[in-house]
Amino acid sequence: MRRSITLIILIFLWVANYAQQRLSFKPYNNMKLNAGIITDKLTESKKFYTEILNFGVRFENEFYLLLHTPDGQSEISFLLPDHPSQQRLFHKPFQGQGVYLTIETENVDELYHRLKKKNVPIKIELRNEPWGDRHFAIEDPNGVAIDLVQYTKRDE
Repeated sequence: MRRSITLIILIFLWVANYAQQRLSFKPYNNMKLNAGIITDKLTESKKFYTEILNFGVRFENEFYLLLHTPDGQSEISFLLPDHPSQQRLFHKPFQGQGVYLTIETENVDELYHRLKKKNVPIKIELRNEPWGDRHFAIEDPNGVAIDLVQYTKRDE
């Protein structure tokens, strides 16, 4: 009898543990961020990101542009405002304020000098920050601030 009770308790504990594992929260491991800007400046955005930052075109049609970083790991998209194929949530255009992108690079000095040679307006000159960033900033045709950064050892 004692053996039967022990066996029943073990089975109950195993079932409870199994159920808890199946019902517990699982993190979203396969998420990928694609930032999107609603703008009427698709042509200007394409020219800026492909010619200035060497992004590639992943997809393009008359109302949508999807670009990727040179290594293909990250994406940014541009969508025409008020397009009839889109839900109303995606109709209002970006107003050119309050958004920035950070793009990490292995050699921020080389990138800075390359963009200076292309006469790209630099909004924040190349500098070191006490928290370890070496960076400079530019702005895209939509008013999105772009912080180009190389992470370095923090000054102690």
